[in-house]
Order: sequence, then structure tokens, then C-alpha cells
Amino acid sequence: MVELKCQNRAATITVQPSSSALLIKELGNYERDRKKVKNVNHKGNLTFEQIKKIAKVIEEKSMAKSFAGTVKQILGTCKSLGCTVDKQNPK
Repeated sequence: MVELKCQNRAATITVQPSSSALLIKELGNYERDRKKVKNVNHKGNLTFEQIKKIAKVIEEKSMAKSFAGTVKQILGTCKSLGCTVDKQNPK
């Protein structure tokens, strides 16, 4: 997601990472050639503290009513990436 702020004809651009990008960064296996390596299942294990840290970053742009909803959103992203949380299924 890209945030663009314009003030007095001066534009500032900031890139806000998505939850999947933050999760892949926490897993540590984000170095790959995207053109050659396709359909990667990111196997790895995250702790619940890492999940809460990512949820605090994403909380501003999340549409969830509470912090628990944001954590559930991050856990759903973990499920789709294929990683585990505390060596358990994120579901």
C-alpha cells in the first residue's frame, strides 16, 4: 500500500508494507527470485509475540473493531502463507 501526501505542490510518498510482507520478513526466507521461483510455501514457525508485534503495525489500516480482530486477521494470513504459530496450526 502506498500513501501519498500532497501539501503546497510537494508530494511525499511512503510505502506501507502489507501483513503478508511483514510475516515473510519475520520468517526470514524472503530472498528469492520472483520470476524463477513460483508458488512458494513459506514453511516456518512464528511465536505469538511476533504475531502481536505485526498486528500492532497493521492495526491502523485494519478494518477490525478490536485488537483481537487484527490478530485473527494476521493468523489467517499465516494460514494462507503456510507457516505455523508456536508449532501449531494458526487456525
